[in-house]
Amino acid sequence: MLPPTSLSVAELAKQEGISDVTLYHWRKQAIASGAMSAVTKKTAEGWSAESKLAAVVETALLSEVELSQYCREKGLYPDQVKAWKQACIVGQQTATQQKQTAGAQARADQKRIRELERELRRKDKALAEAAALLILRKKLNALWGDDAGED
Repeated sequence: MLPPTSLSVAELAKQEGISDVTLYHWRKQAIASGAMSAVTKKTAEGWSAESKLAAVVETALLSEVELSQYCREKGLYPDQVKAWKQACIVGQQTATQQKQTAGAQARADQKRIRELERELRRKDKALAEAAALLILRKKLNALWGDDAGED
Protein backbone atom coordinates (compact mmCIF):
# COMPACT_ATOMS: atom_id res chain seq x y z
CA MET A 1 0.00 0.00 0.00
CA LEU A 2 2.96 2.32 0.47
CA PRO A 3 5.37 3.46 -2.23
CA PRO A 4 7.36 2.29 -4.09
CA THR A 5 5.17 -0.75 -4.74
CA SER A 6 1.83 0.95 -3.96
CA LEU A 7 -0.30 -2.14 -4.45
CA SER A 8 -4.05 -1.82 -4.12
CA VAL A 9 -5.70 -3.32 -1.05
CA ALA A 10 -7.27 -6.11 -3.12
CA GLU A 11 -3.94 -7.03 -4.76
CA LEU A 12 -2.08 -6.98 -1.45
CA ALA A 13 -4.79 -9.07 0.24
CA LYS A 14 -4.56 -11.68 -2.51
CA GLN A 15 -0.76 -11.65 -2.56
CA GLU A 16 -0.22 -11.90 1.21
CA GLY A 17 -3.33 -13.91 2.12
CA ILE A 18 -4.58 -11.26 4.55
CA SER A 19 -8.22 -10.23 4.74
CA ASP A 20 -8.96 -7.02 2.87
CA VAL A 21 -11.00 -5.80 5.86
CA THR A 22 -7.89 -6.11 8.02
CA LEU A 23 -5.82 -4.21 5.46
CA TYR A 24 -8.41 -1.43 5.27
CA HIS A 25 -8.37 -1.22 9.08
CA TRP A 26 -4.55 -1.05 9.16
CA ARG A 27 -4.57 1.61 6.43
CA LYS A 28 -7.10 3.68 8.37
CA GLN A 29 -4.94 3.43 11.50
CA ALA A 30 -1.81 4.43 9.55
CA ILE A 31 -3.55 7.47 8.10
CA ALA A 32 -4.86 8.49 11.52
CA SER A 33 -1.41 8.17 13.12
CA GLY A 34 0.22 10.16 10.32
CA ALA A 35 2.43 7.28 9.16
CA MET A 36 0.64 7.30 5.82
CA SER A 37 -0.97 10.16 3.97
CA ALA A 38 -4.50 9.83 2.65
CA VAL A 39 -4.50 8.78 -0.97
CA THR A 40 -5.87 11.48 -3.22
CA LYS A 41 -5.96 10.97 -6.92
CA LYS A 42 -5.16 14.13 -8.80
CA THR A 43 -7.19 14.87 -11.88
CA ALA A 44 -5.45 16.01 -15.03
CA GLU A 45 -6.49 19.61 -14.31
CA GLY A 46 -4.62 19.51 -11.01
CA TRP A 47 -1.27 18.69 -12.58
CA SER A 48 1.36 21.41 -12.60
CA ALA A 49 3.21 22.33 -15.78
CA GLU A 50 6.33 20.59 -14.48
CA SER A 51 4.38 17.41 -13.76
CA LYS A 52 2.83 17.46 -17.22
CA LEU A 53 6.25 17.89 -18.82
CA ALA A 54 7.62 15.05 -16.68
CA ALA A 55 4.75 12.82 -17.79
CA VAL A 56 5.45 13.66 -21.43
CA VAL A 57 9.13 12.85 -21.00
CA GLU A 58 8.39 9.60 -19.15
CA THR A 59 5.99 8.43 -21.84
CA ALA A 60 7.98 9.57 -24.88
CA LEU A 61 9.42 6.15 -25.69
CA LEU A 62 6.55 3.99 -24.44
CA SER A 63 4.46 1.82 -26.74
CA GLU A 64 0.69 2.24 -26.86
CA VAL A 65 0.18 -0.61 -24.38
CA GLU A 66 2.78 0.77 -21.97
CA LEU A 67 1.33 4.27 -22.35
CA SER A 68 -2.14 2.95 -21.51
CA GLN A 69 -0.80 1.18 -18.44
CA TYR A 70 1.06 4.31 -17.33
CA CYS A 71 -2.09 6.39 -17.78
CA ARG A 72 -4.18 3.94 -15.76
CA GLU A 73 -1.67 4.09 -12.93
CA LYS A 74 -1.66 7.89 -12.94
CA GLY A 75 -5.40 8.37 -13.53
CA LEU A 76 -4.98 9.90 -16.98
CA TYR A 77 -6.14 9.29 -20.52
CA PRO A 78 -3.62 8.72 -23.33
CA ASP A 79 -5.23 11.59 -25.24
CA GLN A 80 -4.39 13.96 -22.40
CA VAL A 81 -0.73 12.98 -22.51
CA LYS A 82 -0.72 13.41 -26.30
CA ALA A 83 -2.30 16.86 -25.94
CA TRP A 84 0.33 17.82 -23.36
CA LYS A 85 3.05 16.64 -25.76
CA GLN A 86 1.60 18.80 -28.54
CA ALA A 87 1.43 21.78 -26.16
CA CYS A 88 5.11 21.24 -25.31
CA ILE A 89 6.02 21.20 -28.99
CA VAL A 90 4.04 24.35 -29.72
CA GLY A 91 5.52 26.02 -26.65
CA GLN A 92 9.03 25.35 -27.90
CA GLN A 93 8.50 26.96 -31.28
CA THR A 94 10.24 30.27 -31.78
CA ALA A 95 8.26 33.44 -32.31
CA THR A 96 9.15 33.37 -36.01
CA GLN A 97 7.86 29.82 -36.40
CA GLN A 98 4.66 30.72 -34.56
CA LYS A 99 4.14 33.73 -36.83
CA GLN A 100 4.75 31.60 -39.92
CA THR A 101 2.32 28.97 -38.69
CA ALA A 102 -0.27 31.61 -37.83
CA GLY A 103 0.25 33.33 -41.20
CA ALA A 104 -0.19 30.08 -43.11
CA GLN A 105 -3.34 29.32 -41.14
CA ALA A 106 -4.68 32.83 -41.80
CA ARG A 107 -4.03 32.47 -45.54
CA ALA A 108 -5.79 29.11 -45.60
CA ASP A 109 -8.72 30.60 -43.69
CA GLN A 110 -8.96 33.55 -46.09
CA LYS A 111 -8.91 31.21 -49.09
CA ARG A 112 -11.70 29.11 -47.55
CA ILE A 113 -13.73 32.26 -46.85
CA ARG A 114 -13.36 33.41 -50.48
CA GLU A 115 -14.47 30.00 -51.74
CA LEU A 116 -17.50 29.99 -49.46
CA GLU A 117 -18.45 33.54 -50.46
CA ARG A 118 -18.13 32.62 -54.15
CA GLU A 119 -20.37 29.59 -53.61
CA LEU A 120 -22.88 31.71 -51.69
CA ARG A 121 -23.06 34.28 -54.53
CA ARG A 122 -23.60 31.49 -57.06
CA LYS A 123 -26.41 29.98 -54.99
CA ASP A 124 -28.01 33.39 -54.44
CA LYS A 125 -28.05 33.96 -58.22
CA ALA A 126 -29.59 30.51 -58.80
CA LEU A 127 -32.23 31.18 -56.15
CA ALA A 128 -33.06 34.59 -57.66
CA GLU A 129 -33.41 33.01 -61.11
CA ALA A 130 -35.71 30.29 -59.77
CA ALA A 131 -37.83 32.86 -57.95
CA ALA A 132 -38.07 34.98 -61.11
CA LEU A 133 -39.19 31.96 -63.15
CA LEU A 134 -41.87 31.12 -60.57
CA ILE A 135 -43.17 34.70 -60.60
CA LEU A 136 -43.27 34.76 -64.42
CA ARG A 137 -45.14 31.45 -64.47
CA LYS A 138 -47.72 32.81 -62.02
CA LYS A 139 -48.16 35.97 -64.11
CA LEU A 140 -48.53 33.90 -67.26
CA ASN A 141 -51.12 31.69 -65.58
CA ALA A 142 -53.00 34.73 -64.34
CA LEU A 143 -52.98 36.34 -67.80
CA TRP A 144 -53.87 33.32 -69.97
CA GLY A 145 -55.60 31.13 -67.47
CA ASP A 146 -54.50 28.10 -65.50
CA ASP A 147 -53.97 25.75 -68.47
CA ALA A 148 -51.71 27.95 -70.63
CA GLY A 149 -48.52 27.60 -68.60
CA GLU A 150 -48.67 23.81 -68.30
CA ASP A 151 -47.50 21.38 -71.00
